[in-house]
Amino acid sequence: MSWELYDALIDGISPNATVDRIICGATRTLVRSGESIGMAGTLEDTWRANMMPEKDVGMPLRELAQCIKSWEYTEAGIGLAAINAWYNTKDKLRRLGLEVSDSASVEDRAADPFITMQRDIKGKTVTVIGHFPYIDQLFAPVCDMRIIEKFSPKDGDYPEQAAEYLLPESDYVFISSYTLAEKTLPRYLELSQNAVVTLVGPATPVAPVLHGFGVRNIAGFAIKDADALERMILTSCGNTHKTGQKVNLRLGAFGEMRETA
Repeated sequence: MSWELYDALIDGISPNATVDRIICGATRTLVRSGESIGMAGTLEDTWRANMMPEKDVGMPLRELAQCIKSWEYTEAGIGLAAINAWYNTKDKLRRLGLEVSDSASVEDRAADPFITMQRDIKGKTVTVIGHFPYIDQLFAPVCDMRIIEKFSPKDGDYPEQAAEYLLPESDYVFISSYTLAEKTLPRYLELSQNAVVTLVGPATPVAPVLHGFGVRNIAGFAIKDADALERMILTSCGNTHKTGQKVNLRLGAFGEMRETA
């Protein structure tokens, strides 16, 4: 399997952007580049939180983004945060037609695919990769739902090996953005060619190039209070979702982009 999807994301980053700050917290990783900030999950492995060497500050953002190809999860998370620092800025999202409010808090249910797509999935076969909060209440009553969860499986969840069997027979597939860092996303997309695919989660790069790899809906997160987010990551206190808002870049039935925010 090639690195084509990853290279497409990395190649879209300006060679002139540089890294100003890297923080690996207990559950979230952050990268700042000028006024831009990107976030990803901190996945446990042999690395220790907050131990990214200072020599990486000042390096090209595109070079740091190459870490997404690392097989060490924490390093890969840093690469994903670097990618998000480029794509998920308020200005870039607005140029895509997404409405990103300047308000500290905003009602963003209209950009939550687990809420807005309940009518679409009614009676359909749906596979969700990642056991998202409230997914059982939102999806289970209206569709034939199967959940694949690797890290914290609950009763009834499937192991990741089940993707080979469940995804090809699904009408809709919702994939957590942590699969980018895990390197499993390209295979999941291959298996989901007959489904409507949504890539979802606060670490999702809102990059239109993903549409070319079979992602119909790109449901990510716009960070609006970078300083508050940084404090929360450093202290492991607070709700990081309150530092921004959800956004959803959708591809219509005939290939045109449709946006919700």
